[in-house]
Amino acid sequence: MAGIAKDQKEATAGDEPPQPRSVRVVILALMIAMLLAMLDNMIVGTAMPTIVGELGGLEHLSWVVTAYTLATAASTPIWGKLGDMYGRKGTFLTSIVIFLIGSVLSGMAQDMGQLIGFRAIQGLGAGGLMVGVMAIIGDLVPPRERGKYQGMMAAVMAVAMIGGPLAGGTITDHLGWRWSFYINLPLGAVALAMVTAVLHLPKKERTKARIDYLGAALLTVGITSIVLVTTWGGTEYAWDSAVIMELIAIGVAALTGFFFVETKAAEPIMPLHIFRSRNFTLMSVIGFLAGFVMFGAVLFLPLFQQSVQGASATNSGLLLLPMLLSMLVVSMFAGRVTTSTGKYRLFPIIGAALMTAGLFLLSTMDTETSRLTSGLFMAVLGAGMGFLMQITMLVAQNSVELKDMGVASSGATLFRTLGSSFGVAIMGALFTGRVQDEMAARGGAGITQRSAQLDAASLAKLPDPVREAYEFAVASGTHAAFLLGAAVAVIGFVAAFFVKEVPLRGAGPKEAAADDESAGQSVDKVAETV
Repeated sequence: MAGIAKDQKEATAGDEPPQPRSVRVVILALMIAMLLAMLDNMIVGTAMPTIVGELGGLEHLSWVVTAYTLATAASTPIWGKLGDMYGRKGTFLTSIVIFLIGSVLSGMAQDMGQLIGFRAIQGLGAGGLMVGVMAIIGDLVPPRERGKYQGMMAAVMAVAMIGGPLAGGTITDHLGWRWSFYINLPLGAVALAMVTAVLHLPKKERTKARIDYLGAALLTVGITSIVLVTTWGGTEYAWDSAVIMELIAIGVAALTGFFFVETKAAEPIMPLHIFRSRNFTLMSVIGFLAGFVMFGAVLFLPLFQQSVQGASATNSGLLLLPMLLSMLVVSMFAGRVTTSTGKYRLFPIIGAALMTAGLFLLSTMDTETSRLTSGLFMAVLGAGMGFLMQITMLVAQNSVELKDMGVASSGATLFRTLGSSFGVAIMGALFTGRVQDEMAARGGAGITQRSAQLDAASLAKLPDPVREAYEFAVASGTHAAFLLGAAVAVIGFVAAFFVKEVPLRGAGPKEAAADDESAGQSVDKVAETV
């Protein structure tokens, strides 16, 4: 690791040599795999009403999403560790195959129970997709040069969020809901073929240490309990119900046991020493908060524009365009600046500040707010997310040794996933409670007894006074949810001030050569032309 330390000391700004063409081909293959994971949920979400209509089982509908989320979150750290121990290419290809098998089986499901089980298989594969992409990029490209590819990652996210609902509606209407799953096969086949052909990583010696099965089991139980608490709390069960209390107790006990086991394991599933790095710990916290805010915004912004501003549900992805475009442009800018200067500490601070400001502005929206105004507010939030989304992973990976790249990537991904789970649950509970209170105060409680969210068709059938009361209630609920998001973002703003400016590995031609000799990170060694 002496070469890495030398790289960090010698990191200076300078002209970067062009990346080999083969690296760009590999990155393209990885982006296709990343799109595979992101696009799936967006497409399936649009198809769910049709799926329920054919398979029935409306009472189990939430499990179609929950099973996928649980499997993804629980398997994420395990995939990261397996990649560190046995090699990333084989582990990544395995995760793609499992995801595709789950997709085929989901498309063939004959009842809701089968669909839930097959979605869990799909989620197991998805857990390895995102971690594999991030960890392989961490192997291929030194942190100093990684900013060049931030725009590609942000673009994939934008394509998934905008194109997913539109593609889901089109596929369901013309090909049937089963093709919402089968559509993954051509994308997955392309990703498999490209990764197999052009990705060449240094051979990794097979470790003799045993897999930390006990740690993996305890972490899985702990994560599952957390996700179920955030998913069921306030919806399926009251927050103070016996089920929720038991899940909290199980989760606390499992995670406590996990931390104890990790201090004794020969090859811990998530080495606790990575948290000794202040930057890694801070990036985990900021990533959690960014996930909390972003997925809450993605949930409530289309709802506000559909319910209050009268937008069509069909174009719900397009409603997020100002936020996503802003995020894309800013992410590209931040990546280029990071690559050319090696400086990044200011970006989390600016990002958290803009995120806080954007959420506060969104909390001021009411029934009179125009789409232009809400679009400008979304652009501010998107700019904040653009400064944060990729920088958090970059700094987290730069904070650990190369042998821990997988667990660092999976750890950062896991914290962001858990943040999104908490964000949707807590902001959703606050939103629902406020809407129901406002409707009760205006004599319209009956329409929100089962749900605080009405679709456009149901809303149009309401009498004018009731519809106006509901629009006011939704605006009030949105205000409360985004105000909470702004308060959470302030924590991220404070945390960002404690980030240290640690030089990024791979700072230029001289340092890249040193990296090649001492750490085996040269792009020419880890990615070869076919």
